[in-house]
Amino acid sequence: MPSGRQGSIHLFRFSGIDVFLHWSWFLVAMYEIRGSAGRYSSISWNILEYLGLFLIVTLHEFGHSLACRQVGGRADRIVLWPLGGVAYVDPPPRPGATLWSIAAGPLVNVVLFPVLWIVMNASRSAAAPDLFQLLYTLCWKIDLGLLIFNILPIYPLDGGQILRSLLWFVLGRGRSLMVAAVLGLIGVAGFIGLALWRRDIWLGAIAVFVLMNCWGGLQQARSLIRLGKLPRRDGFACPRCKASPPIGEYWRCGKCGQPFDTFVTHAACPSCSTQFAETKCLDCGGLAPVNEWMTATLVPSHQ
Repeated sequence: MPSGRQGSIHLFRFSGIDVFLHWSWFLVAMYEIRGSAGRYSSISWNILEYLGLFLIVTLHEFGHSLACRQVGGRADRIVLWPLGGVAYVDPPPRPGATLWSIAAGPLVNVVLFPVLWIVMNASRSAAAPDLFQLLYTLCWKIDLGLLIFNILPIYPLDGGQILRSLLWFVLGRGRSLMVAAVLGLIGVAGFIGLALWRRDIWLGAIAVFVLMNCWGGLQQARSLIRLGKLPRRDGFACPRCKASPPIGEYWRCGKCGQPFDTFVTHAACPSCSTQFAETKCLDCGGLAPVNEWMTATLVPSHQ
């Protein structure tokens, strides 16, 4: 998955969110535009169709980002690349917040569909067949197609992440991710079989993308489950996610590499005496001074 800065071009910034375009997008764009030549009277319409595809993708990703911010999460970057778009969102580690951050993307496509349908029918004219064909493709093949594809219950697609968020309410954070990742691996087998049957290189690329994310999800799920079983320290809680920290030497000094319990040493390394201004939450990754942990409201951590 592209990082957002390496090999990417900064397009614009809107509402505090930077949008990048990966360099490989141009190569695939030329290939796809040439491959679809003949559908319109001029190749200019093919270019407009491809740009329309990524306009819809961008709006979809902004749906994720703005919803994440609405629930108190962090979202400041979107990367467009040949397989679509990636919104780098970090919602609070709560199932409801995660569910809304993920579901908002497909909801953008739901809202766009009737708008495109109305404009498409308004453009139905023998004098403008190319315009009608463009809007028909954007409405039925791109917007609706992306919606159906994205809500497939295959992790890390939106549908798989929505399923994971719903399971989170019942199974907890780690086990819900484990189930979603395992189901995603089943989806990988389906993508591979379909790619071989249709001899479709893009389905093969999607299968590899899903496989990598599912494998990473399994590793993360194991870590979350182990973390959830650790005994927790009373009197402290993360200001962001309100989870109490585990007891033990799970923090490591960035200077000498010595592991230590930051809440015992008051955020100072016992080996080299380096004082740390902020302490990282092992549950959500948030950073805050130790004194803010002491004043946070305690709630149990469920993984």
